[in-house]
Amino acid sequence: MRWVCLLIITAAILGVVTTPVAAITTLTISASPQQVHIGDVVTINGTVSGITTIAVYLFVTGPDLDSRGVTLENLNIPAGRGLFTTAPVKLSDGSWTYTWDTSVILGEMTPGKYTVYVLSSPVDRLRYIREEVATTGVEFLASDKPVTETPIEPVIPVIAVGVAASLGVCVSRQQEKRK
Repeated sequence: MRWVCLLIITAAILGVVTTPVAAITTLTISASPQQVHIGDVVTINGTVSGITTIAVYLFVTGPDLDSRGVTLENLNIPAGRGLFTTAPVKLSDGSWTYTWDTSVILGEMTPGKYTVYVLSSPVDRLRYIREEVATTGVEFLASDKPVTETPIEPVIPVIAVGVAASLGVCVSRQQEKRK
């Protein structure tokens, strides 16, 4: 019986010693510039090591945004359940880059401090593993570009009313003919 216990202990020790240690996933992220105006372009880049992956997953949190984080292209879409911004990873060195053009995003961006997250797996801010995420801050100032409105020429609404009235008359005449 004594030999059986010794054999079990030896097997357990050998199992622990010979079990390969899983690589630790390490992510880095930076943004340039870190203070910009709404409507400007921000370059976000970083590295991933410890795993081989073809893409990293990005989302952002900030003023008036969903607390789970949102995609960088559409501030109305909560991150998670397959909805993320992705950046391709170079397999040769694990680097990645994403160009965030805030002049073409959907949703309302307000001035303030935003946090951009990068993850190695597609989970939202409330479900990620702390060791497998990196963050960077970007401060957005009010837009320095004038709002360019495209006013409608006054004649366009008049034409629209005229077309609608004409269609109404045509429909009325066709209904009268059917009677």
